[in-house]
Amino acid sequence: MSRGNIAIWFDPATQWYAPSKGKQGRNQTYSDAAIQCCLMIKSLFRLSLRMVTGFVQSLIKLCGLNWTAPDYSTLCRRQKHIDIAISYQKSSDGLHLLVDSTGMKFLGEGEWKRKKHGAEYRRQWRKLHIGIDAKTLQIRAIQL
Repeated sequence: MSRGNIAIWFDPATQWYAPSKGKQGRNQTYSDAAIQCCLMIKSLFRLSLRMVTGFVQSLIKLCGLNWTAPDYSTLCRRQKHIDIAISYQKSSDGLHLLVDSTGMKFLGEGEWKRKKHGAEYRRQWRKLHIGIDAKTLQIRAIQL
């Protein structure tokens, strides 16, 4: 029985530390791949940045690697500017795309508090457009 079994491993060939760019100033310590790995673990397990640092450090130790985990402040600073590359998958036959749009509130109090006490400030909304492949249910396009 393998319920609840989880296996996470790090490839030792992964470039964990950032290469020197040859510019003035201090180089970044960790590569974008290391930051992206930590942020994926954060999202997957719903952890805070401080918890991610400890969790990743323990995973690195279990793998027997001589790496260090990025500090929570490094993760916080770098997550704003990291470029995540999503690989393009070409469909073998025709593509049936399901398109949906919805509004997302990303700043503002909950509806119950707003009804009870009134709005304290203007809530901010963004429109999300998403395209999903009807056959595989994979997200093919997203625009915020």
